[in-house]
Amino acid sequence: MILDVGQIIAQLGKEKGIDKSVIIDAIKEALESAARKKYGMNKILEATYDAETGEFEILSFRTVVENVTEPDTQMSIAEAQVLDPEAQAGDNLGERLSTKDLGRIAAQTARQIIMQKVKDAEREVIYNEFIGRKGEVINGIVQRYERDCLVIDLGKTEAIMPPPEQIPRERYRQSDRIRAYIKDVTKTSRGPEILLSRSDPRLILKLFEQEVPEVYEGVVTILSVAREPGFRTKIAVRSKARDVDPVGACVGMKGSRVQSVVQELRGERIDIIAWDEDPAKFVCNALQPAEIIRVLVNESEKTMEVIVPEEQLLLAIGKKGQNVKLASKLVGWHIEVRAEGQVEDALKRAEGLFAKSPEGEVAAPPEGEAPPAGASPAEAEAPPPEGDASGTVAAESAESGAAPAGTPEGDGGPKE
Repeated sequence: MILDVGQIIAQLGKEKGIDKSVIIDAIKEALESAARKKYGMNKILEATYDAETGEFEILSFRTVVENVTEPDTQMSIAEAQVLDPEAQAGDNLGERLSTKDLGRIAAQTARQIIMQKVKDAEREVIYNEFIGRKGEVINGIVQRYERDCLVIDLGKTEAIMPPPEQIPRERYRQSDRIRAYIKDVTKTSRGPEILLSRSDPRLILKLFEQEVPEVYEGVVTILSVAREPGFRTKIAVRSKARDVDPVGACVGMKGSRVQSVVQELRGERIDIIAWDEDPAKFVCNALQPAEIIRVLVNESEKTMEVIVPEEQLLLAIGKKGQNVKLASKLVGWHIEVRAEGQVEDALKRAEGLFAKSPEGEVAAPPEGEAPPAGASPAEAEAPPPEGDASGTVAAESAESGAAPAGTPEGDGGPKE
């Protein structure tokens, strides 16, 4: 056999991080498979390992019987007594087989089995290590791009980052260092597959845990994260201690803590918002820096209508609706933002559109105008010409800026 087998097994186990017993079992299985090909598939074979001598042996076991019918698994009493003078019928005796006569093909088969078993054991070790680290932030080195997927070297194995998990417009070169979130670890036929992400909102939470001691210790809790990867993020924070300001703790002295996270995300803007039990107050905080005049809440449909000054409308909505979209994700409610002037105009138009004169009364003509000569009350109450709806005149009057009937001209009429 190979010299210093014990040392080779110990060294191999140390390099691969595999237990020695796994390697020994793989060699035993390989020797048994090779011996069956050499001596017969029906034989009962067992490989053994002597830790003191570092040698492997192959034993062929046969049962002692009076009449032999299966030579591969049975032996006569006379044959058994040569091996053991006290052997009797029914005993199970083992014979040592030579491992030097296995042959070249059997040796190659044994080698393949050993390598495959060691490889499988190594994959299992890697899987068990990284499945326990799922949800952590890990450092790696960029290796290459494969079909837009980023392949990252983690030392013992490689991980992938598909396009949806990458930050838009963020590109890397070979040997660049990268930090990413371990999103998932799965077993495949080619070994464990480790999925990394830089667009996952949980990356923000982990980065703040590393930068803010209060978050790591649980004094400050990040309750919600809404993210537009590469552009803007909003996080809602709450403090369990009255004397700890959650927003100030996350911002840090002169913004040092939040700036560390922003630099890691290559300039992604981060808004830190104080969480509030009242959804209306929470929305006001989430839409900062825009000023809010009032909030109309529909609890049954989980919707809110937020009224802001006209000059604050674009600020509240944000670029491409980003601010209100992130605020909606953060709060978990559907949010509509309207300018104060638009709301007032809409209310006045609605009042003019649905206004009706009391039954039996004639609508007073506008100030300064006399009723048509000879017009009777019946004619005054006659329906409008065919093809016009009853509210059309009021709607057109409101849209043109004229005062509705019964209102002094220029007083209280909506203007566009």
